[in-house]
Amino acid sequence: MEALLNEIKTRCAALADEPRRLFHGRGQTVPGFEHLVIDWYPPVVLVTLYRPVEQPILEDLKQHLEEQVCQKLAGIVVQDRSQRDEEPKILDGSCPSELAIREAGLNYLVRPLASQNIGFFPDMKPGRQLIRQIAREKKVLNLFAYTCSFSVAAIAGGAAHVTNLDINENLLARGRENHRLNDHDLRRVAFMPHNLFKSFGRLKKNKPYDLVVIDPPYQQGRNFRANRDWPKIMRHLPELVTPGGEIVAAVSAPELGRTFLRQQFSEYLPQADLVAELTGGDSFPEADPDKGLHIQHYRL
Repeated sequence: MEALLNEIKTRCAALADEPRRLFHGRGQTVPGFEHLVIDWYPPVVLVTLYRPVEQPILEDLKQHLEEQVCQKLAGIVVQDRSQRDEEPKILDGSCPSELAIREAGLNYLVRPLASQNIGFFPDMKPGRQLIRQIAREKKVLNLFAYTCSFSVAAIAGGAAHVTNLDINENLLARGRENHRLNDHDLRRVAFMPHNLFKSFGRLKKNKPYDLVVIDPPYQQGRNFRANRDWPKIMRHLPELVTPGGEIVAAVSAPELGRTFLRQQFSEYLPQADLVAELTGGDSFPEADPDKGLHIQHYRL
């Protein structure tokens, strides 16, 4: 427990008004707490559990977070993902159903009391920075768009147009709100609530794209399974991406890693050159460097 509390104290020492991971248990660097993740979404702390935790441990966490975050803290929410259909609970203070957070000058909506999809992944900050840097005047295709944070970053970076595709129409609606929150011109943004694997024909009518972003979940029911479906995506990329175009691909699951992603490109798109490789950064330490989030930037 002491190692956990010390880690939180270190992260809180440099706490700002931007989202940040306070403890990354899934990186397996603190034995005994691999099931615990703690995030700061100002002014709320979100504690995510991947297996049940005894109440005394939660009380210790609550006290420690109150001491470290102090005046900035409005509430602490616990989301127990080990319990199916379990609603998040407010452990301390209060929490709105929706709040706007700010990262690198851009605004995003999150829902801390949502049972699963709060709407934002803090570990993707390096990816959003990369997209913002390389998107200028590009026609962008954002696959598995979720709530469109990559799209927000692309438009902020001067992209000519972004097409967002995700099977979940409600998530895309939240993505539209993210763009509105940043006063973006929605004429430069399209939203396609479709299954990717039934939509390649439609996408190809609007090709080519200068930049394609691929950030799928590890598994999404019957709709997506990494080992089965990544090769399908890879086979279509040469028909979607303009010559000299760019691809930003990401995996984030304990079962996968950078080796998996490199193998996909080596086997199905060997002509693509690896430009850069990113991780979530220092706030997301991993005992095994191959695991965790990996973002790879390729150029054809």
